[in-house]
Amino acid sequence: MGRWTDRLAELGIPLPEVVAPVADYVPAVRSGSLVFTAGQVPIVAGEVAATGKVGAEISGDEAKQYARICALNALAAVDNLVGLDSVVRVVKVVGFVASAEGFTGQPAVVNGASEVLGEIFGDAGKHARSAVGVAELPLGVPVEVELVVEVE
Repeated sequence: MGRWTDRLAELGIPLPEVVAPVADYVPAVRSGSLVFTAGQVPIVAGEVAATGKVGAEISGDEAKQYARICALNALAAVDNLVGLDSVVRVVKVVGFVASAEGFTGQPAVVNGASEVLGEIFGDAGKHARSAVGVAELPLGVPVEVELVVEVE
């Protein structure tokens, strides 16, 4: 155990199993000191947690919780590739929100990912970020999140 795995245990946050890719890609790849994750969707125990558009079938608060799940799935991919304790800092978060017409709360939804990263990594979890509204996401999910992290 190390600083980040200890922190997860302290917070009572278990890392999920790595989500199997649904197409021709890998969950994470390392290039130099950076790890890039594939976009992660809210899959829990192998099942899609929710489908629908935010601002219609899914509320902003619900979507925020799904963004948290996405971030944890991304961390599981990082952990599987290089070990979570090798993370120096979270560099970038990109969140995609399947948005109903007129929904403009994408930043608040993606806060679900940003906040859990802050809980786990503290100052090392502060990151640059994009929160993008889109018409559709894979599998009909409401949120997708990808991470870039710096590692030792």
